[in-house]
Amino acid sequence: MKQLFALCIAAAFASTVFAAAPEAAPVAKTAQQSKMTTCNADAAGKKGDERKTFMKECLSAKPAPAMTQQNKMKACNADAKDMKGDARKAFMKECLSAPKK
Repeated sequence: MKQLFALCIAAAFASTVFAAAPEAAPVAKTAQQSKMTTCNADAAGKKGDERKTFMKECLSAKPAPAMTQQNKMKACNADAKDMKGDARKAFMKECLSAPKK
């Protein structure tokens, strides 16, 4: 009788725990998984050695380095070469405050 009671308590507890547990949130992809997904999509239509070579190059490619503030200043200056006065000032403010690419 004690065993049956203990079993019922355990079952009730387990069902409560599992019912109250939130659904598993989707796990974010790692950088490598995202890269694999992108390379795999880009390799559509390629087969055999051509695909293998493409995937090897794609997966081993390094991302472009982030633009430094100095390089950003040079790029913004080059884009604003024909502007003057308030228009140039407004453009430079917007260009330099834009997120780095």
